[in-house]
Amino acid sequence: MDAFLDQFLSFILVEKGLAANTLDAYGRDLARYVGFLGDEGISTPGQVTPATVLRFLTRLKQDGLSPRSRARALVSLRMFHKFLLAEGVAANNPTSLIEAPKNVRSLPHTLSLAEVDRLLAAPCGDDPLSQRDRAMFEVLYATGLRVSELVGLRQRDLQLDVGYLMAFGKRSKQRIVPLGDAASDELRLYLAHGRPALDKDLGVPQIFLNRAGRGLTRQGFWKIIKRRALEAGILKDISPHTLRHSFATHLLENGADLRSVQTMLGHADISTTQIYTHVTRERLRKIHEQCHPRG
Repeated sequence: MDAFLDQFLSFILVEKGLAANTLDAYGRDLARYVGFLGDEGISTPGQVTPATVLRFLTRLKQDGLSPRSRARALVSLRMFHKFLLAEGVAANNPTSLIEAPKNVRSLPHTLSLAEVDRLLAAPCGDDPLSQRDRAMFEVLYATGLRVSELVGLRQRDLQLDVGYLMAFGKRSKQRIVPLGDAASDELRLYLAHGRPALDKDLGVPQIFLNRAGRGLTRQGFWKIIKRRALEAGILKDISPHTLRHSFATHLLENGADLRSVQTMLGHADISTTQIYTHVTRERLRKIHEQCHPRG
């Protein structure tokens, strides 16, 4: 089965044009699956039955994986077995009739306006790293970029004279996102002073650099926002997507229409964006409970 897995991963790399993060997720899910099949004594695709797949999904549940993670794993399995069927190495697809685990969708964590202000002000120094962090936070809150989109930004993606940037989202889809004055000003300051101080002449095209002069990674940003949140006295569990979630929620709270927010976030399906309307309704309910005499 390992050989079939290698063939499949090569196929989706060349034919599907999936993002690197998606490829990594498929690889992890399927490596775990192939290991499970080995434990079951299964060495050929024809030995896999729907019952085998259900046992694997049960194992994932026992291991503590969430319904969302198990549903993602099932998507990986479906693609794998569909590939095996198309290649003629299997006579059927054992995943075709298996339903995805039910997922109770959790509301995204957001910051209040006051907390956003404190976080944006946390990198208060004039040193290159503070200039970089201020620019990153302002850009994220102004645009709602995914963190992978932020760390992948290049100078050619910026149009500061007209106030927008070009983002490259999932499946390399492009979208134009407004920047706003505050983010544009912090970017200009960082590009004029902070970035040249961090640049080690390595020819790195990314805008945001680490101490070594290399492009900042998603993991690097995660550490930065965690540390800056503590400096700002924010005790909430902040993730790299927190400013993206706050961007969308605050836009809707202030009257933005859902389609515009969908476009700026780069969501292919508006149902993904609609989760933020639940956030705003939940916040209104809490305000009503706290402030109404009979709440």
